[in-house]
Amino acid sequence: MNYPKRYIVTSALPYANGPLHVGHLSGAYLPADVYVRFLRLMGKDVLFVCGSDEHGAAITLKAKKEGVDPREIIDKYHAEFKSTFDKIGMSFDIYHRTSSPLHHETSSAFFKKLYDSQNFIKKETDQYFDESAHQFLADRYIKGECPKCGHPDAYGDQCENCGSSLSPTDLLNPISTLSGNKPILKKTTHWYLPLEQHQEWLKKYILDGQVDGAEHHDPSSWKNHVIGQCKSWLEGGLEARAMTRDLDWGVDVPMDIPESAGKKLYVWMDAPIGYISATREWAVQRAKKEKKASSEDWKKYWMDQDSCLIHFIGKDNIVFHCLIFPAILKAHGGYVLPQNVPANQFMNLEGQKISTSRNWAVWMEDYLDRWGGMEDSLRYYCIKNMPEQKDSEFTWKGFQDAHNNELVNNLANFVNRVLVLTNKYYGGVVPAFDEDTPLEGQDEYGMPAYHETELMDLFDRMDGLCESFRNFEIRRALKQLMEISSYGNQFLQNHEPWKLQKEDPEAVKVILNVGLQIVTALSVISYPFMPSTSEKIRKMLNLKPIAGEGELLQMLDELCEGAHLIETGHQIEKPIHLFSRIEDERIEREIELLKKGAAEKKESQKSQLPEIKSPIDFDAFNQLDLRTATITSAEKVAKTKKLLKLEVDLGFEKRVIVSGIAEYHSPETLAGKKVTVVANLAPKKLRGITSNGMILMAEDQNGRLDFVSPPGDFENGHPVK
Repeated sequence: MNYPKRYIVTSALPYANGPLHVGHLSGAYLPADVYVRFLRLMGKDVLFVCGSDEHGAAITLKAKKEGVDPREIIDKYHAEFKSTFDKIGMSFDIYHRTSSPLHHETSSAFFKKLYDSQNFIKKETDQYFDESAHQFLADRYIKGECPKCGHPDAYGDQCENCGSSLSPTDLLNPISTLSGNKPILKKTTHWYLPLEQHQEWLKKYILDGQVDGAEHHDPSSWKNHVIGQCKSWLEGGLEARAMTRDLDWGVDVPMDIPESAGKKLYVWMDAPIGYISATREWAVQRAKKEKKASSEDWKKYWMDQDSCLIHFIGKDNIVFHCLIFPAILKAHGGYVLPQNVPANQFMNLEGQKISTSRNWAVWMEDYLDRWGGMEDSLRYYCIKNMPEQKDSEFTWKGFQDAHNNELVNNLANFVNRVLVLTNKYYGGVVPAFDEDTPLEGQDEYGMPAYHETELMDLFDRMDGLCESFRNFEIRRALKQLMEISSYGNQFLQNHEPWKLQKEDPEAVKVILNVGLQIVTALSVISYPFMPSTSEKIRKMLNLKPIAGEGELLQMLDELCEGAHLIETGHQIEKPIHLFSRIEDERIEREIELLKKGAAEKKESQKSQLPEIKSPIDFDAFNQLDLRTATITSAEKVAKTKKLLKLEVDLGFEKRVIVSGIAEYHSPETLAGKKVTVVANLAPKKLRGITSNGMILMAEDQNGRLDFVSPPGDFENGHPVK
């Protein structure tokens, strides 16, 4: 396997219909940013892309609920995402969006190429349709019971409990996630990618790391849960998957394809192509600024087989990035395939799953507002608890402990002690020393510990940290960073230069020079994890900020050659506080706010229900005559939007009832529907039609109406009490 010339690294595109929380940060964004910063420190050619995922039914429904255009929703969250990522220190080369004209052009052309090369099959099928939402349902908008493990909340494409690949019609007791109603089956035509035709090569790609008989990547470097989920899908047998949807918001199927009217690209074809369109936009922007750059430079990263593609995602996106997107890329031809997909699992919060609907989350905007200037503390704690192999937990107490005990007591303490003593004893000048000066703890050959032990030990520790990065063990790399800081603290404690200054000042020069070499190393290796902290340390050392231009590689070379990382005679600055302690009161306040926010959300959901009407006595209620009935026919009332003319069978007679339910129920779907009728309501003329009764309906917080129906085996005309 050839060593890659360059890297293209992606983070999953966040869906632009809600704010970001710490679970998002820990899942797909921080690990990617840390890894990319490491690659840059090693002098690699790396491009880091991301952007907002701005299509799909959920956005249109949110827009409808709020009474705004979908563009208003996506503009709001795109701006919020971009601001949040900037503040938390994400080092994207470009943060793009899938609503851009360039993305629509790229995705549409991609689809057309696959269509022209006959990679699709066209099928008419029965698909689930939500009558109240008036739309066909994408896979992720259908939930039901998994037929394989019985999990009650399986999606129409996958059960996240057992990992099984599903089709919407496999689900038991399916419901629409848009309305909560049971959907109906309705005919529609779509273009499908026959994944079963890709089964064999995908199996070799995932399990053996081979493509077209050649070694592509080392499968042992992939995480077990990633391989396991893909293996489950492959063993279940891949099936054709629709690449288009019946939606009114998204990327159009090219107009020159017959029967394309009203069809949009499936979001899991559209969204990952967003990585490509983002790279294209980066190349266009760069070509405008740099004479030597070309708008075609994006191809070096995506179409040169010496490039290495890496996707950072959450575990819920594994199959799409490991099976479906690679199949799309290979079907198109000419594109590199992912060499690794280091998917993280989920982060929980204070003993519970993070829930946006329950407002149980640490929202990024809230954190940045209340903890401004402490972005690195959050980065540190989220990396320390990153759910790399299993679900992890964020607790405010854990955040406080990590900050106080590790960042304040360890890292900041070590840096501060070295700089304070250097300023105190040498006026802030890196001390020169006699290289033959022995220290306590010199090695068995009698060589000074400074050269043969301390710096080579530092090299070994940093080399081990690099190896962790190469294996995508981000948490382990962070632990090794802090071990180097602990090693520095212990070195000072063992030699106690503050006591030696009077009796052995030459030894103190060695000790503090060693300390400054370690601080300099920390100023570089802290950069991937805590970029602002790295910049502060570099400023105190009077060194240039890290530019991500091979500084770590250069440092390792210098250590290997026995050179100093910071030269004797160099003038440093006065020390400043890297971190301050977090007091209990501040943490208690955050826990209170978390609980209060969840309680208010619960209360607001309750408050959306109408108040109970004034009490009536039993005799008044008993005057209502409620009966079971069946709708025998339905039609729209002319020149109205809401009214339907219904014929209902009460068993003992048939009646006409006019009902204002046309917004939520199509007349052609109502024949045979069991209903409850207020049978003794006084007749009333509506649009010239005499209505004899009323259909009993339930109304949700959005004003949606649905039937309160008796069991199907009840005969017509029976009283409802």
